[in-house]
Amino acid sequence: MMQRPPFRPEEYSLKETRPHLGGHAAGDKLTSTYDLVGQMQYLYVRVVKAKELPNMDLTGSCDPYVEVKLGNYKGATRFFEKNNHPEWNQVFAFSKERIQASAVEIVVKDKDLIKDDFIGRVSFDLNEVPKRVPPDSPLAPQWYRLEDRNGHKVKGELMLAVWMGTQADEAFPEAWHSDAASVFGDGLATIKSKVYLTPKLWYLRVNVIEAQDLIPNDKTRFPEVYVKAMLGNQVLRTRVSPARTLNPMWNEDLMFVAAEPFEEHLILSVEDRVAPGKDEVVGRTVISLQHVPRRLDHRLLTSQWYNLEKHVMIDGEQKKETKFSSRIHLRICLEGGYHVLDESTHYSSDLRPTAKPLWKPSIGILELGILTAQGLLPMKTKDGRGTTDAYCVAKYGQKWVRTRTIIDSFTPKWNEQYTWEVYDPCTVITIGVFDNCHLNGGDKANGARDIRIGKVRIRLSTLETDRVYTHSYPLIVLTPAGVKKMGEVQLAVRFTCSSLLNMMHLYSQPLLPKMHYVHPLSVMQVDNLRRQATNIVSTRLGRAEPPLRKEIVEYMLDVDSHMWSMRKSKANFFRIMGVLSPLISVAKWFDQICHWRNPLTTILIHVLFVILVLYPELILPTIFLYLFLIGVWYYRWRPRQPPHMDTRLSHAETAHPDELDEEFDTFPTSRQPDIVRMRYDRLRSVAGRIQTVVGDLATQGERLQSLLSWRDPRATALFVVFCFIAAIVLYVTPFRVVVFLAGLYVLRHPRFRHKMPSVPLNFFRRLPARTDSML
Repeated sequence: MMQRPPFRPEEYSLKETRPHLGGHAAGDKLTSTYDLVGQMQYLYVRVVKAKELPNMDLTGSCDPYVEVKLGNYKGATRFFEKNNHPEWNQVFAFSKERIQASAVEIVVKDKDLIKDDFIGRVSFDLNEVPKRVPPDSPLAPQWYRLEDRNGHKVKGELMLAVWMGTQADEAFPEAWHSDAASVFGDGLATIKSKVYLTPKLWYLRVNVIEAQDLIPNDKTRFPEVYVKAMLGNQVLRTRVSPARTLNPMWNEDLMFVAAEPFEEHLILSVEDRVAPGKDEVVGRTVISLQHVPRRLDHRLLTSQWYNLEKHVMIDGEQKKETKFSSRIHLRICLEGGYHVLDESTHYSSDLRPTAKPLWKPSIGILELGILTAQGLLPMKTKDGRGTTDAYCVAKYGQKWVRTRTIIDSFTPKWNEQYTWEVYDPCTVITIGVFDNCHLNGGDKANGARDIRIGKVRIRLSTLETDRVYTHSYPLIVLTPAGVKKMGEVQLAVRFTCSSLLNMMHLYSQPLLPKMHYVHPLSVMQVDNLRRQATNIVSTRLGRAEPPLRKEIVEYMLDVDSHMWSMRKSKANFFRIMGVLSPLISVAKWFDQICHWRNPLTTILIHVLFVILVLYPELILPTIFLYLFLIGVWYYRWRPRQPPHMDTRLSHAETAHPDELDEEFDTFPTSRQPDIVRMRYDRLRSVAGRIQTVVGDLATQGERLQSLLSWRDPRATALFVVFCFIAAIVLYVTPFRVVVFLAGLYVLRHPRFRHKMPSVPLNFFRRLPARTDSML
């Protein structure tokens, strides 16, 4: 068995960097609009059109295209058949870092079967090329007369613009890049940077009330009817109507996710369960979502009757029956007051309701500079050697961005900057790095999937406002062989707040829109609707050009985050222990006080206790003052870095190989029966321990209830008598005296203590619980 490499925590830690951003060192006061990335210089050549090109073929025609050459790099436009006045309007970008020539040459050629003919050329000395810095207007193209190889003027003119610029140029996203000179055809579309928008999602509520005058196929029996509703690939059913009549009632809500533009229709069919596993359609209706009313709150909308259509088979063809008077009573609406959850609630990037009129004003701007990556591992093999074609995807709110793909590089430099409006600081931006597997065939690459390299999440509320954070984040993935570092990605992040007062006010507001609390959805509904929403988002983004593929969208949205995993269960258990550890520490400290381990501390606690008993009005101020002092004390050790993926917290580095294999197993399982049996037995043992703990908690609660329930008449009688005596004593005795005596009893010296459990504890443990009644 292969030995796992030793775990080195520093390898997985966050590193602060000081890159030069926009020509300044990180942390300097930056003023330019493209200031979170390093400037990259490019030579741009815009080939617009040509005119009066000479005829080159024997047929008296010309099939022109343009070739732009700079040293070893060569880019070409598409060619036009038999066109002496072609128009291309294509831009070529050459990275200044890789320029090894002093001149750029633009050559017009005639496409031929054997060898392309030279028509003419235009060349520019790079020292003479003008510089352009946005927001300057784009450089106006000019007509240039073509020359032959010797520099003599020939027939034909070419319209061009040549300039030096940066990646902030408007032409940059659509330009042909010299870095991608090896990519052709369909693959070119997959390497460009793009911005995508999540489709606008709505919850569709269908309240199925009743049906009237149903005509079942078998009239000798009363029908067992239910309603089946379909929207796209979402299918929901009501329960079978309890009343077996021709006028059944359900009054049941069905919830769907719908996306604008509404392409699918809602199809409702009333079906009769004639036998187990056999259902017959009694009638159906099709409803267009375009005309469905939208509501912003929980006010009741008017219901409507819809006619049911019946389809009968005549000579093998489905035909609509005309004389058919069955109806169905429905209340349908698109819910604008909810936020449609399409990502894990722990990492939500958007919490606004669907309906725009309910949006509150934005509270700030989030700016992200995707700079570089270092130490990426080879993701695939090409020509016998390892290679990686990396790109980044960032998702916040409804806006997804995708950087350009850097071809064949383990240290890619993107230097792209993006901006989002922020409506709530308690949200998370997710940045993923992927390897592009669609360069040599676009979508036709036989089922190829882009490989995940790693992911970074940054919670905005953990960032100080107006500060530029520049860090190198480890890219960590969990594989069946264990945790693996795939490299590092360098990001620059800035959260700018437009109104501090508005942002502080948000901390007093509920996280989700009002409808989630006034008319809440069940946990099961939320899970099902989230699954449908992620399916819709991945399908719609997969239909964009170039597509943002399903595997990328699902990884960014954490689709598998709710799947069972032994590793995650252990990690969450230790998280709970971590949360409880301060309470356990306080309990141990108090126990030491009570047992006089340190007499001086115990005497000081006695003095404090006596002061608080004599002056009880000081108790609350003392508690808040103590919390204030702790908060001020901890300010010195406040985190100076954003959070990052923690392998130790995730228990990734200590996970057993079989636990990892179980985590990466498909659902339903694809493993051998004996392995599944072993895992099932292990799951039962873990679940048994959890069941015991939950049962113990329930037992303590039931014992509290049985104090007054007369379940144990003697115990309840004792407790009632004790309560009566305690009430009389507390009425006649000052409360301070009671508290003082109780405190002295708790803090008594060890010589007055014995190791046997106390009387109240013995009494409580003897109380009955409902475990006796369980099978």
